[in-house]
Amino acid sequence: MLRPALLILSGNAAASGFLFVRNLAVAALVPVADYGIAATFALAMAAVEMASSFGLQQQIVQARDGDDPRLQDALTGFQLLRGVLSAIALFALAGPLAMFLGIPEVTWAYRVLALVPLLNALQHFDIHRLNRNARFGPLIAVNAVPAMLSLAVVWPLAIWVGDWRVMLGAILFQAATGAILSHLVAERPWRAAVDRVFWSRTLRFGWPILLNAVILFLVFQADKLAVGRILGMTSLGVFAMAITLTLTPSLVAAKTIQTALLPRLSGMVDTSGFAGLAGVALTASMVAGLALACAGILLGWTIAPWITATGYAALPQLIGPLAVMQGIRIAKSGSTVVALSVGLTGNAALSNLPRIAALVAGVAALYQGYGLPALIWLGVAGETAGFVLSTALVTYRTGLRWSADQIALGAFGIVSAAAALVMPFLLLAALAALVPLLFELRSARQTT
Repeated sequence: MLRPALLILSGNAAASGFLFVRNLAVAALVPVADYGIAATFALAMAAVEMASSFGLQQQIVQARDGDDPRLQDALTGFQLLRGVLSAIALFALAGPLAMFLGIPEVTWAYRVLALVPLLNALQHFDIHRLNRNARFGPLIAVNAVPAMLSLAVVWPLAIWVGDWRVMLGAILFQAATGAILSHLVAERPWRAAVDRVFWSRTLRFGWPILLNAVILFLVFQADKLAVGRILGMTSLGVFAMAITLTLTPSLVAAKTIQTALLPRLSGMVDTSGFAGLAGVALTASMVAGLALACAGILLGWTIAPWITATGYAALPQLIGPLAVMQGIRIAKSGSTVVALSVGLTGNAALSNLPRIAALVAGVAALYQGYGLPALIWLGVAGETAGFVLSTALVTYRTGLRWSADQIALGAFGIVSAAAALVMPFLLLAALAALVPLLFELRSARQTT
């Protein structure tokens, strides 16, 4: 199992790495306010994807008849309908969204973005079906190659247009190449079918996932919407960059855990080995979450001296808390995958409800003038409550039991992240006390 997991991790890391570098390149080539506008494109795309998310990729992996061509054709037809409706919705909402954010001149760009959900809907489902037999290469290629190509076009686009339109062009190019490549690596012919039986089953399987997608949109995007609305595009640009630096590795880790373990867990539900593999999922997610939290805090300390004279000077104080928040979210992903493997698709939505309450409190804090740190720390509190709820749900609904090692690891993670966050303040306090003492000693020596 280690070799496929490493393959998936490297593939996901490559895809996310290319997109990460692309975002950094765009941020370096355009003004901060323009990067804020570019960040709203991801927000718009997330909105339409959220409204039509039914977990089709998870269904073809988790279902016992996932290899049935009829199921695949039905899911393809469902996905195509979903893409058409999403494209129409984004086109219609382009004007209101641009007006809400105070950037009406960008309306046409949101309408052009309506092509992206349609292109994504044209991807071939074989790249997901092949995961059932641990054949992850096609999916990795479709994720990584278009991301690499979208990075390659950033520089020519920057020379040509030189503003937020760079990101628009890169997103469109990535979607088009992803759709084309998915057909090139497929084994079965692409067929879209209308099947009421399979579509009804998809709706039953997917409605909790749709509910969770709505919640995730609020968790990942509504705060950006509030920041752009209340604080403006420049603040949104800084906030979006901080999220990019911390969210990218968290998505890599969570996606790797799900891709590597969901097929195996789904195939072992009724066997004696299920509990052991579920324990691996829970432990791996906590280890990954702890690693991200500590790495993000270290990154915030490291980059602070280098960007004080740039438009991103406020970035270091945001990265550490955001890394802790994403680390807790990764730690929660293990219990989510275990629940999904036994068909408990509603667990994820329930465990994200505390985060929504924290978001409401955070937006209220922004309106009261408390700034971005208050928004983030309230998010940390919400994610912590969600982690506790998620673990409790999967323990109660599946009968799993947490080992002493896993409990110790969770406690160690909390203590380590807290210690890493407060360390800079402890060092500053120590220096503040030490420096006057050194001056007093120096003065005493000079007088003697």
